[in-house]
Amino acid sequence: MQVTISNPVSCYGIGVHSGERTQLTLKPAKENTGIVFVRTDVPSNMNFLSASYLNVHDTFLSTSIKNSYNVGISTIEHLMAALWGCGIDNVLVELDGPEVPIMDGSSKPFVFMIECAGKRLQNAPKKFLKLLKEVSVEADGAEIIATPANIFTLNFTIDYKNKAIGHQNLSYSSQTNFINDLASARTFGFVHELDYLKARGLAKGASLDNAIGIEQDIILNHDGLRYRDEFVRHKTLDQVGDLYTCGANFIGTVTSYKAGHTLNNHFLRTLFSDSTAYEFVSSV
Repeated sequence: MQVTISNPVSCYGIGVHSGERTQLTLKPAKENTGIVFVRTDVPSNMNFLSASYLNVHDTFLSTSIKNSYNVGISTIEHLMAALWGCGIDNVLVELDGPEVPIMDGSSKPFVFMIECAGKRLQNAPKKFLKLLKEVSVEADGAEIIATPANIFTLNFTIDYKNKAIGHQNLSYSSQTNFINDLASARTFGFVHELDYLKARGLAKGASLDNAIGIEQDIILNHDGLRYRDEFVRHKTLDQVGDLYTCGANFIGTVTSYKAGHTLNNHFLRTLFSDSTAYEFVSSV
């Protein structure tokens, strides 16, 4: 059955790219609503944005959505991953600014919010998107290959020249524990790229409080890593959040090599362009 939250819950935080402080509130939603963002700082006739892959308009360093009125919200992926990981199908996400707060750079604070709000079963069957045949995309040395299966499994590989990261691989299944295995994995960035990013109006709110900082081959965070392979776990978390913009729980095996937000969205658009590649079902 579909699930929403039981009670409204709010948090405050800054956007990692905008540097703006915003309030985010999760509210219960009716059956079959899906994940809907609401910008409370713009007129009510133009402030709704469905968290759909079709509304994704920017994928440089984060996933951003925009509606037909040119109203946007950026960096939705960590929240989307938390909603998927906690089994939430329907929720209203109210924001009084243009970017989801980065919090500590992971999904863990959003999981905590959902746990505080509680969950409520609804009177409608859960939606699953079942892959029916192989779908693959590739670009700039990155690749995603998805094949039919009876459960959702992600096999993710990253390969960085930087020795602090290096080559890492993770196999994650929906039958394992999102909260323990992925939720705490933080985003990461290289200090030498900060000036360039800020010149582009990005990373204005970035700090060691909300990201793993790397300089040359050294991790700058005093507390070190939360997982030995935190980098690939975070990239997997990102992909889980991006895939949830398909509007249902994905069923299939997804094997990714060096994939990011751009390729994740390209994969969904490629998948949905072929009506014989998938079906929506209410049980698996």
